[in-house]
Amino acid sequence: MERVDLMPPPDGDDSAHGASASGDSVPGASGHGDSVPGASGHGDSASGASAHGAPAPGASPHGDPAQDDPVAGGLAERADAYAAVPLLNCLLREVARPVSETGEHRVHHLPGGDRLLRVRGTRRPAEPEVRVAGGWHRVGHTELVKLVAEELRRHTGLSNHELPAEMIDSRDAVAALLAARARAIPPDDPYLRSEQCLLTGHTHHPAPKARGGGPAAGWLPYAPEAYARFPLTLLGLREDTVVEEGDTSPLDALGTAPPGYRLLPAHPWQLDLAGPELADAFADGRLVRLGTTAFDTWPTAAIRTLYAPGHDLFLKFSLDVRITNDIRRLWRHDLLALRRTDAAVCAAFETFEGPPAWLGDRGYRTADFAFEALAVLVRDGFEGRLLPGATPLLAAGLVEGFDGSPLDRTTDPEAWWAAYLAQVVPPVLTAFARHGVVIEAHLQNTLVAVDAGGTPVQALYRDAEGVKLLPDVERAAGWERLVYCLVVNHLGEIAGALAERHPGLDPWPAARRELARHDVPEISALLASPTLPGKTNLLLRWTGADGADARYLPLPNPLRCA
Repeated sequence: MERVDLMPPPDGDDSAHGASASGDSVPGASGHGDSVPGASGHGDSASGASAHGAPAPGASPHGDPAQDDPVAGGLAERADAYAAVPLLNCLLREVARPVSETGEHRVHHLPGGDRLLRVRGTRRPAEPEVRVAGGWHRVGHTELVKLVAEELRRHTGLSNHELPAEMIDSRDAVAALLAARARAIPPDDPYLRSEQCLLTGHTHHPAPKARGGGPAAGWLPYAPEAYARFPLTLLGLREDTVVEEGDTSPLDALGTAPPGYRLLPAHPWQLDLAGPELADAFADGRLVRLGTTAFDTWPTAAIRTLYAPGHDLFLKFSLDVRITNDIRRLWRHDLLALRRTDAAVCAAFETFEGPPAWLGDRGYRTADFAFEALAVLVRDGFEGRLLPGATPLLAAGLVEGFDGSPLDRTTDPEAWWAAYLAQVVPPVLTAFARHGVVIEAHLQNTLVAVDAGGTPVQALYRDAEGVKLLPDVERAAGWERLVYCLVVNHLGEIAGALAERHPGLDPWPAARRELARHDVPEISALLASPTLPGKTNLLLRWTGADGADARYLPLPNPLRCA
């Protein structure tokens, strides 16, 4: 496949410049306290008729050019719809209270403003409307952001001018991605398609696609959702400034460094973001530019982690930009803890029977004068870990949908789900119960390998940075984190995607049986509990809490009555 150079939408395309579906410009301020306009921004009449013909967020998860064409596909409306899904999910989970469910609509009460909000759909809520005198009035994305900001200000007593701007940035990023997809070709490899399909992304985050507020031209060439591929930038790092730990030998195979220097690969966006910080080092010779690799790499769902298939290697870089809850730097304290954490996970997986695998973070290399800004982490590839003949797929991609997903072709969903549970659940519970290792088994950290028929045959996990070890964290806190990542974030979303394709299927009895067969003291309480922990990403971001400071609220537990 030829390399595709992705460019932002043309200057005349409103989708690249913060325009709402109505063509109104989007202010940078949050609009706290503004009333929600009665008009929807989609041409709805004052009587409140909803635009039922608006494209559904999941209408084209595969980047089909006919679907993604800015004119034929209604790009602005599609961007609004995609961006509304996770924002509404957060609002309905964390703040709103359910009132009724009638036909296709669910009605919720917003206590802060004492208003009623109704939406269509469950997993992917759409077409939000507010109740005003005379009927229901459709709310466009810009107005939805104002509504959420006003509700949160009243709910918490706090103001926040950054998060509303991130919500708008996230929507505009989706518009830019949709336009870029219309000009791009998805990868042939189903694994890469599963990594690069996440147009919605985190289904319960208010701004999952925000990219720091910068212009699309700065990040779009490196966006996995736009099917990007690009070479690494190669730097020479003067030997006396090198800091490294673990096995970094794969880095030296990427090119040739001049005498007195060591090779240091860099993400092009990483260098753009860190330019001012590195200017002196380039000027005095501590850093030299050595060109680029002769091969392309593919950004995975994590954006800063790139895959080099020819070298069977993943490389994780430091990006000084906020994506979801955190600034995506490789922080010094995480790097210094890396070897201990990764070794504990590797030791646990070595004791497992069967095929589960851990893609280890084997080491890092950086500069003493820019420890975090220039850090690169070396992660294992698939060789020797992936079962022969199996195809790895990102679990988050199964939820989002991509061309070739086994969820779209299984004819026996109950058998497929049982096989999925049998691969994904045991390694996580065993690592916790026998080794005190809390694997962050959420959708973006879990790969599920399938055989030629699409049946799950292996689970692979990654990201030592997210792993917690007992007793560094209390057992109860570690268990809560495990349940959120594995059951709520992961199994709940896969179960929903499967049930959506097979109406009438109840996936929870099988999940209950799989969990119950493991000898873990906390399991009985989990299956009997009326609630599960749901992470409050909207409130976490609004109150300015640290991204690692997870906070939970109780959600109904589908395992209890299964």
